[in-house]
Amino acid sequence: MRAPSRPLALTVLASAMLMTVLDGSIVTVAMPAMQADLGFTPAGLSWVVNAYLIAFGSFLLLAGRLGDLVGRKRMFLAGTAVFTAASVLAAVAASPGVLIAARFLQGAGSAMSSAVSLGILVTLFTEPRERARAIAVFSFTGAAGASLGQVLGGLLTDALSWNWIFFINLPIGAAAIALAARALPADRGLGLRAGADALGALLVTAGLMTGIYAVVRIEEYGAGSAHTLGLGALALALLTGFLFRQRRAATPLMPLRMLRNRSVAGANLVQLLMVAPLFAFQVLTALYLQQVQGYGATATGLAMLPAALVIGAVSLGAAARLITRFGERAVLLTGITLLIGVLGLLTRLPVHASYVTDLLPVMLLAAGFGLALPALTALGMSGADEADAGLASGLFNTTQQIGMALGVAVLTTLAAARTETLDAAGRTAAEALTSGYRLAFGVGTGLLITALAVAATLLRPRAGAPKPEVVIAA
Repeated sequence: MRAPSRPLALTVLASAMLMTVLDGSIVTVAMPAMQADLGFTPAGLSWVVNAYLIAFGSFLLLAGRLGDLVGRKRMFLAGTAVFTAASVLAAVAASPGVLIAARFLQGAGSAMSSAVSLGILVTLFTEPRERARAIAVFSFTGAAGASLGQVLGGLLTDALSWNWIFFINLPIGAAAIALAARALPADRGLGLRAGADALGALLVTAGLMTGIYAVVRIEEYGAGSAHTLGLGALALALLTGFLFRQRRAATPLMPLRMLRNRSVAGANLVQLLMVAPLFAFQVLTALYLQQVQGYGATATGLAMLPAALVIGAVSLGAAARLITRFGERAVLLTGITLLIGVLGLLTRLPVHASYVTDLLPVMLLAAGFGLALPALTALGMSGADEADAGLASGLFNTTQQIGMALGVAVLTTLAAARTETLDAAGRTAAEALTSGYRLAFGVGTGLLITALAVAATLLRPRAGAPKPEVVIAA
């Protein structure tokens, strides 16, 4: 039997990730059209995003472990099929309820395929330099896909209709399934008896779902409300029960030995602190451009496109070489430092901004994400052996989704509260909005500084670990 093509397999994995990330950002631009067409209430419209986010974040860890048990290729194919079918359902939805249900199914399908993608990648590419390049390609699709999604969403919605942002997934998903069946390596998995902890699965899925639900409703209920605190306490109790269950279960869903690995635990913590402000940066900057500067949907996407381009150029052209030469830690610290500059500059946003002098430098400094994410991904997967690769992938992606949810919910709430206070004090709408965004970016800068400190402290090279290979560029 002919061995699978690794470049083709990487193309399949990256394409599936791109489809998932595009779907997450492409929807935001089309939401006003969905509201007008389907009759969403303002509160109900937020569930077009929330339903996807809750399902995606809640099922990642479970899907990653099931991928280890039943086979990562099977889980990837099943997840892509569910996502594609749900996209068709969303495209033909004629009511808010059907669209929200379809978005939940999309999130579940995305979790199934995304949870095992990194696990497949690290087992395919075992040589350090090749793995660094593969992770750089994979990371680029996630980092740049969101910005590209905003452009594509605006174009499709303006030229055709919002339905086409979902219809476009049908040919992409079908092609991904066909190519994945041929290109991805076959694996039988460990078998369900090797780790089918049903109670642990119930506890962690319910805990994550409850916690993410509480986070995405912070803007509506407030961080100190009984609703938020009550659900947060319930989520914490469920997740604590899950950890106790994992200590005693004969076949744990998530062996706690993974969290004792400094690289794995540190990388996941750094990702949480890094992704939270950076995903909020994307959302808040888009709102600033539209609500303060008066940009349209397509213009907003184009304004943020330079960030995607520089992230792509760095992650695909330089990140792998730099990681090979200097090591993941050094590249990660450099990338986070540049990202601190991104949010630091945004704390000085004026009401009347010039794109060239006030925003373009920010977009160019986003190149730091093209350095930080590949290095962090490599560190996050470094402590897992082949049997736990799917679980490590699911854990890393779960941390990413929780960070995204927390970042958007908390920082947009801070911005909104500041805006309301200034609005009540008689400031103009543009001044109040800008001040709110500056506050959020300031808090985000603090989170990135904390991420830098954690990375420098916890992700130190282990004694006796091999030094990075020094490569002299031609």
